[in-house]
Amino acid sequence: MIEKMKFLSITGPKEDIDRVVNQYLSKYEIQIENALSELKTVKDLRPYIEINPYKELFTRASRLVGSLNSGGPAKTAETPAKGTLLPDSRDISIEKASETVIRVDKALADFMGNRTKLEGELDTLRTSHNKILPFRELDYDIRSILHFRHIRFRFGRIPREYYAKFEKVVYESLDTILYKCHEDENYVSIVYFVPAVISKRIDAIYTSLHFERFIVPDEYNGTPGEAIDALEEQIRKAESELAEMNAQINRILEDNRQDILDAYTKLNSYNTNFNVRKLAACTNHDVNTFYILCGWMTERDAEQFRKELELDDKTFCLVEDDHNNLLTPPPTKLKNPKLFRPFEMFIKMYGLPAYGELDPTILIAVTYSFLFGFMFGDVGQGLFLLCGGYALYRVKKMDLAAVVSCCGFFSTIFGFLFGSVFGFEDILHPLWLRPAAQMMNLPFIGKLNTVFIVAVALGMGIIVLTMILNIINSVRFKDPEKSWFDTNGLAGLVFYGSVLAVVVLFMMGKTLPAAGVLAVMFGIPLIIIFLKEPLAALVKKQAGHISESRAMFFVQGFFEMFEMLLSYFSNTLSFVRVGAFAVSHAAMMEVVMMLAGAESGAPNWAVVIIGNLFVCAMEGLIVGIQVLRLEYYEIFSRFYKGSGREFRPYGKA
Repeated sequence: MIEKMKFLSITGPKEDIDRVVNQYLSKYEIQIENALSELKTVKDLRPYIEINPYKELFTRASRLVGSLNSGGPAKTAETPAKGTLLPDSRDISIEKASETVIRVDKALADFMGNRTKLEGELDTLRTSHNKILPFRELDYDIRSILHFRHIRFRFGRIPREYYAKFEKVVYESLDTILYKCHEDENYVSIVYFVPAVISKRIDAIYTSLHFERFIVPDEYNGTPGEAIDALEEQIRKAESELAEMNAQINRILEDNRQDILDAYTKLNSYNTNFNVRKLAACTNHDVNTFYILCGWMTERDAEQFRKELELDDKTFCLVEDDHNNLLTPPPTKLKNPKLFRPFEMFIKMYGLPAYGELDPTILIAVTYSFLFGFMFGDVGQGLFLLCGGYALYRVKKMDLAAVVSCCGFFSTIFGFLFGSVFGFEDILHPLWLRPAAQMMNLPFIGKLNTVFIVAVALGMGIIVLTMILNIINSVRFKDPEKSWFDTNGLAGLVFYGSVLAVVVLFMMGKTLPAAGVLAVMFGIPLIIIFLKEPLAALVKKQAGHISESRAMFFVQGFFEMFEMLLSYFSNTLSFVRVGAFAVSHAAMMEVVMMLAGAESGAPNWAVVIIGNLFVCAMEGLIVGIQVLRLEYYEIFSRFYKGSGREFRPYGKA
């Protein structure tokens, strides 16, 4: 079912818009439309232009909440998503919220600045430490090395796999000295010395052997070991100071935790609601400026909203009952019993119904579950789907799991009708028939599987039902062509119903109507369908017209008539797949039982379990897809457009 909608126009003094949005609209679901677009006939309307005064404060409040959530002001702290409501927050004034953010930010400012400076110093110390650490084994004063005049030095590393070749080349040369410092699983850290006059040539040789040079700055005293010890002491001291700084910041945050949460919630509300102005309009009345907001509410909410506004002398609300006077069609909000609600996902995949169109949720819920059960009838596997789907839905709240559970219920029912339990055919006596064994004699056809005949008969009934639904939908939208003269209208229903009646009489061996009666039953509906365009124009009191030429009109009508008859036939036979899958399911389980050796009386239970799981997963998926295809192509295509737009409440979309 589709909720009834009301279009509201809300107006009041411009400076009062925040109060109205926060006090009233935040309590109701309302889809706000652009007032300038909806009220084009109203004169002197202009956009509501104003800079958001809450945006910057809300950003600061979000940053503070992110620091609280991360246990401190870490750089990686995640701020809450926009629109997030925090638990346990108190309702405070917007002035109090603003004052709280400014006060806490000011209290943190000095500490944050000092912390940033200290972090920079700590990064510098760690960088220096990491540069000199690989050369701890070098027992020589670094500053002396850095001030050689005639000898050049190079600190660096080389991959371990190249070191042996590197060492051989060095020992063959008398112009350089190599000192190995440190070795790990990937690299060997080294220092080499070379006379200044030949340093460029030697550097080129080292580079060709994958030597990676490090630039060591002139900031170390003593040997590398002494420099490292001094740096580690400075790092420990800086880390201790940083920890104390963070502790002070955390104390400020924790002391103000509740105030920060309260301020965030209030600023979040005002920041979000301020954006209502983008969809509002302003108009001058005498010396005052008024805002205008337009939007859709459900009939129930609109009535409650109007009653609440009766006591507010600053705000006026007008409800528009005639939707034909509006430029934007009403949005669609589905409202179905909880049992059928999971099937709404199939409706949304195809397209929501337009406002006023029939909601096919209950239809698809019943037909989808019924057809699935018919095609997948097994007591054991049905109970497995029923219980498994229900448990998954309770835990994960997945709509698809609820659909599977409903399908499992009907599979269980048809399992009793077919007498099948996990593929065993000798445990239960079928309440109806065995799908693979029951045959029926038909005139001119001979023996045919009963489930095929039942499936086609079921399809005929569904097609007739969809034609009736199409007539109802078309009458609602005042479309005489689709109501009375279309393939799926009254004319098509009379023709298809006549064919159905004749087939049933023939199969039952009854006497058929006289040729004249048959000619009327079949001929008149076909003629009406052939002439649907001029007949619809006549009903609408428009100038009757036939396509560009009479010849073209008759040629086009002939081929459309041929296509219509072919579609009736193909759509009816399409339901044969329902019976085919019922038979194939029984056949697949027979194969599983044969592989398990069930005919010997001592089946291999591992094969039985694996076979059931395989059939349940593979065929269950295939059957689910095939039933959905029947729903979309054979059922929805006859009466359903799905051109509606979803109801998106402001602040929740």
